[in-house]
Amino acid sequence: MLMRFTFKNFKSFKDTATLDLSANKITEFSDHLLQQGNEKGLPVISIYGANASGKSNVYQAFEYMTQYVIHSFKFGGDDDTKEKSEFNYMKPTPFMLSVENKKAESVFEVFFTDSKHDVTKSLNYGFAVNAQGVTREWFKSKAKTAREYKILFDRNTTEFRLDLSGLPAKHRENIEIALENEVLISSLGAKLKIPKLKAIRDWFLDNEFADFGDPVESFFLSRMLPENFVESEETQNNVAEFFSSFDDSIKGFKIEKIPSNDPEDKDDHYTIDAIHYMLDSEETTTIPLRLESDGTLKMFALYPRLQAVLEQGSILFIDELNARLHPLLVQNFVQIFLSQKSNPNKAQLVFTTHDTWQLASDYLRRDEIWFTAKDKNGISTLYSLADCVDSEGVKIRKDENFEKNYLQGKYLAIPQIKHFDVMNREKD
Repeated sequence: MLMRFTFKNFKSFKDTATLDLSANKITEFSDHLLQQGNEKGLPVISIYGANASGKSNVYQAFEYMTQYVIHSFKFGGDDDTKEKSEFNYMKPTPFMLSVENKKAESVFEVFFTDSKHDVTKSLNYGFAVNAQGVTREWFKSKAKTAREYKILFDRNTTEFRLDLSGLPAKHRENIEIALENEVLISSLGAKLKIPKLKAIRDWFLDNEFADFGDPVESFFLSRMLPENFVESEETQNNVAEFFSSFDDSIKGFKIEKIPSNDPEDKDDHYTIDAIHYMLDSEETTTIPLRLESDGTLKMFALYPRLQAVLEQGSILFIDELNARLHPLLVQNFVQIFLSQKSNPNKAQLVFTTHDTWQLASDYLRRDEIWFTAKDKNGISTLYSLADCVDSEGVKIRKDENFEKNYLQGKYLAIPQIKHFDVMNREKD
């Protein structure tokens, strides 16, 4: 379970930004809370803000950290090697409007619990990376009854420090020999099958992402099938049941394998039709899934990720959840994570949205509502509604009209609109 994600000097975020999923001491919706060990977390975080305010960069920061942990064991090598070119592709994007920041490291850190291994411990993992490679990396753990974190490993390349004392002695020499500037200890250790380090990699590996702000990714997402969808009638029925929660016209699916005329094409290809009942009879007809509505295709794209995180108790990050979905569909999707019955493994959802309807519906806690804002210098900030205060320094009450206040600029996370009259501009 993710408790806190912190990052610095990444894209529009010049300074430290923290997305806190630990529960505040507020009274509303106490049934939302997720308990693991000593930690109380939140199942849902919604992020609002103007276009270009930095919402997507929060998503991309966590995705970047995840991808670097999973893949960095392949980085390194000489300047002309494939491995070096892969690191060049994965270099971080710092805040570009400052000469100092362009040269500085980007920092990423998580505090989390690991339900697959030991929920009694709070874990802290992070790293810093610049254009030359990893500058710092650390992994700490704190037992349920302990006051301070215990260092499992600590690395600082600028100070030439590498402390692996918290790892088994038999693995330390292998890490020291194989470790390169561009490679994370967590990623290398997972490749070397060191249990404590594999656990870090696996925690990130279980998380899912869906970027519906990217048309190319959105296209491919809608064409990915749920696991065992072709082979398992039970899975097909589960998907149909999922659809029935927002569109009961789809009764099932018809799947046919398409023979390939290309002997070098080893992949299996299928046609998928949605089964519908006829209006004037009890017979059914089929409609190609690709002809269904954009909203239906988006929900089809979301199902495999939803299925995975609910089973694993991991995190689903979605950019622009509201795109092409009715607000009631969004609420229905979010409710899956808020309900202990449908979310017994304590999965978490973090999503960006412009849909203010959720702010007015009184079903999210104040600490589950977050905002991004960008100032005149192009610097983004990230903050929670629970931390907002009014002009007199008083915190926002739970009975306020969040939607109205947000649209009126009380929380500072809306665009500054300027009138632009295209038709009446003076011609040169």
